[in-house]
Amino acid sequence: MIRLLVNILEALLNTFYRTRIYPRFYVLETVARVPYFAFTSVLHLYETMGWWRKADWIKVHFAESWNELHHLLIAESLGGNQYWIDRFVAHTGAFVYYWIVVFVYVLSPRHAYNFMQQVEEHAYHTYNAFIKEHGDELKTLPAPQIAINYYQDGDLYLFDEFQTTRVPQERRPKIENLYDVFVAIREDELEHVKTMIACQQPDAQQTFQSPHAAIRIPLSESVKAAINEHTADIMREAVEKQPVEIL
Repeated sequence: MIRLLVNILEALLNTFYRTRIYPRFYVLETVARVPYFAFTSVLHLYETMGWWRKADWIKVHFAESWNELHHLLIAESLGGNQYWIDRFVAHTGAFVYYWIVVFVYVLSPRHAYNFMQQVEEHAYHTYNAFIKEHGDELKTLPAPQIAINYYQDGDLYLFDEFQTTRVPQERRPKIENLYDVFVAIREDELEHVKTMIACQQPDAQQTFQSPHAAIRIPLSESVKAAINEHTADIMREAVEKQPVEIL
């Protein structure tokens, strides 16, 4: 079922947005936000009912949603939401996927996290292919102000919060042009993949924490190995991916 959901999203993007890349990014980022909202919705419900309190997880997933919001704002600044049909597709898809992910998360958080891992992998490959094909052109274009505000001038606490395999303040992207913006977005997606892998581990309830936790338990060597192995696989696959066209 999880693979089917991802395949439906990929088929939608590949069929209708193969050569309309900024609308593709807009639709992708609109849909990519909602699973994190679904995660926090269920976790809030559990906490409210007194069943399970994982405030760290709520904070991390909100930070992930906040990151995806800024990817969306960047896509909008580039004209990705210019036409009503693209807004309709994005909003309809987001509404449907929100309720699907809520249902899956209630039944099995691990499967919900696996779904989001696959979505983020697709996003990584999409941005990587775009950068490879249009890197020279992107280096001549200015960075949107929203990207500068988010990656350089804003409060970077939430930026550090979703990068659960890193020490806070370790990663600080440079934003000098549009190429740098898409490199930063691509690397964000890889950080989301790593976090989703950590969330799926059998001991995640004990070891998965906010990077800002006062007493932080280091990720186990087995979790680090799983993340590093999967990251290496993604890198190898990225080399083989075909570049995407832009209209």
